Amino acid sequence: MTDQAVRARGGAAPRAAKPHFSERYKQLVLVLLVIAYTLNFIDRTIIATIGQAIKEDLKITDTQLGLLGGLFFALLYTFLGIPLARFAERFNRVNIITGAIVIWSAFTALCGTAANFATLALYRFGVGVGEAGLSPPAHSLISDYYPPNRRASALAVYSFGIPLGSMLGAVIGGEIVQHFSWKAAFMVVGLPGLAIAIAIRLLIKEPPRGHSEPEGVVPIPEAVTAEEHGRPMGLSAELREMGAVIATLFGKWPVLNMVLGVTLVSTAGYGGGQFVPPYFLRAFHLSYGTVGLVTGLVAGVGQGVGTLAGGFLTDRLAKSGARWYALVPAIGVTVAYPFIVAIYTAGSWQTAAALLILPGLFSYTYLGPTFGVIQNMVSTRRRATATAILFFFLNLIGLGGGPPLTGWIIDHLSAFHYAHPQAGGVWTALAGFFQAPVAAFQQACPGGEAPTAAGAAAAAACHGALVVGTRQGILIAYAIGLWGAFHYLLAAPGLKRAMSDARKARGEAE
Repeated sequence: MTDQAVRARGGAAPRAAKPHFSERYKQLVLVLLVIAYTLNFIDRTIIATIGQAIKEDLKITDTQLGLLGGLFFALLYTFLGIPLARFAERFNRVNIITGAIVIWSAFTALCGTAANFATLALYRFGVGVGEAGLSPPAHSLISDYYPPNRRASALAVYSFGIPLGSMLGAVIGGEIVQHFSWKAAFMVVGLPGLAIAIAIRLLIKEPPRGHSEPEGVVPIPEAVTAEEHGRPMGLSAELREMGAVIATLFGKWPVLNMVLGVTLVSTAGYGGGQFVPPYFLRAFHLSYGTVGLVTGLVAGVGQGVGTLAGGFLTDRLAKSGARWYALVPAIGVTVAYPFIVAIYTAGSWQTAAALLILPGLFSYTYLGPTFGVIQNMVSTRRRATATAILFFFLNLIGLGGGPPLTGWIIDHLSAFHYAHPQAGGVWTALAGFFQAPVAAFQQACPGGEAPTAAGAAAAAACHGALVVGTRQGILIAYAIGLWGAFHYLLAAPGLKRAMSDARKARGEAE
């Protein structure tokens, strides 16, 4: 039952007094959720840092490596996100988040016991099952603690867990795999989730739905919907609710373009980012610890600053027009790409590392504005569902498709360059993309490296082809983000009208 339905039954919802949550307490809630999201991304993305060790140990292709980091995690993550979000619209969101953290942390630790590709893939499915239960209820909670004009900022702070988790996963994973093994890395990063799950369960209170809405919109205490907690959720009612959210996300031109923008930019980020640590290992022969520091600390700082700046800057600029929710991501993603080209054509790792801070400063500005728009477009009891449906689309394509697509491109480009070592240009390689069989390259260079007995010439041929193929594959993957920036640009003109209509539908004063 939506907040509008509650009012319709008796003319108005019961006017329970709003509980007072201090700024300090709301900050505590946000910090705990950021920590949870940080652990979420450590467990999700650590495979990028330790992937080269997995590839060499299990003798797998880059396509298989991409599947471990992408589709095998994303499949159940995306499909379970929607039903879990529907539970979050009716039941205690804090309890859902707590259970989700326990599940994904346990499966991450289990990844460290895998002895082959199939077992590791199975455990990655399990990680996805748990992680599906975090962001939809977390977005809903944050929207009940923070008012509309502060949501982009608050959601940007929450989204800070993405670069922070990626950074810590890279640094910690790099050090552990260098001194111990990739299996130990999984076990170490999986265990801390249990502690944060307990902290969230004990310290975060479930706020009334709509608590932070402007005057005139009555918050819905949990007691008002007690009957919903005691009866089964009707399939037809659930489908109607999801249909209403889908109509908002995909039936309104500006919002549709925001969804397409975030999906394409995420496809580029997940796809290219999966192979950034392997590139530095392959191209510059650095240690895992050094690569973790370079790709984690340097890139992570840029991404973190960009994430926070995107939210706070957009909330400020949006006072002069809602179009800035789309223009900030469009400009940021476009400006970032020339720096990406400079990084992956640099002749030394020091130059590449120095430049690595710059793309994230600009491209990661897309997170806060996008999530803010989505939350502000729907009613209070559709916010977790809106996030889940957005994430279903975004992660099935971006997270599920980006890494394996990039790995598949790298496998084909590497096979081409192995067969044609003098053809260095990316356009030449793309023209002959299917001419060289990947199976032949994998047989000659299992795991990307020639067998020890093959000799120095064979080792150089395998390694050289793999480096060029990885470099070109990353640049192609990140170029997909420019397509996403174009959709953000298309969203800008109509956002003011769309968000105004959404406020009117919730009964808010203009």
